[in-house]
Amino acid sequence: MPAEPLATGAIMDAFEFARIAAELNAAKGPEETAEEVVEHGRETLGADHAGITLITPRKRLRTVGTTDPVVLEADKLQYALNEGPCNDSAWSGETLASVRIDRDERWPVWGPRAAELGLRSALAGQLTDTTGERIGCLNLYWTTERTFSADDHSYVQIFTTHAAIALASSMRHAQLDTALDARKVIGQAQGILMERHSLRPDQAFEVLRRYSQNTNTKLRDVAQFLVTHRALPDTDPSRNRANLDEAVN
Repeated sequence: MPAEPLATGAIMDAFEFARIAAELNAAKGPEETAEEVVEHGRETLGADHAGITLITPRKRLRTVGTTDPVVLEADKLQYALNEGPCNDSAWSGETLASVRIDRDERWPVWGPRAAELGLRSALAGQLTDTTGERIGCLNLYWTTERTFSADDHSYVQIFTTHAAIALASSMRHAQLDTALDARKVIGQAQGILMERHSLRPDQAFEVLRRYSQNTNTKLRDVAQFLVTHRALPDTDPSRNRANLDEAVN
């Protein structure tokens, strides 16, 4: 059963939004942040199911923050059909709601098929960060008919602003951590090559870069293999040491 909505009849005050924003920003990583956003959104508006649609760097849509198979299936249908509230909200940057998805003329194919999954109403709130870049949208679903008040729309718009900021910050930190880890392991791999073959730092890096290009392997993966195995990767383990000597020479 959905939680009792907290935002019905009146918009949350600034202190409540500040508390929620603090909890979202306290999450450890992107996955945890997405889960916090989904749970807060679902509980506050009393939805039965919730998830987040993210726009990937390759401009594709994927669902995160939920383990509910109904949400995954409903969203998957939207991405395949290129119609539905989450699909449209992610690309347009609008907040969209539907009291009866099976009768909504905006989504003539997706609506009836989503209704077969047991869904009746839906709301998709845009997620746009402080730079104006669209991240995706928050997806909320109800299994019974749900009407949406002006306060509901106002709440969603304010909440998704806080959610987008927290998600964007979390993803940037994760990318930075990944980049720092990559630089560290590449530096370690350079050190191995420098010590073993008396190379300068730039020469050692060039060895890694050339091997990465020639084998179509990510530079970080080549470096990690070298640090772990003290050799360059090969499908034939007996060739690993030979690969390293050939790459250097």
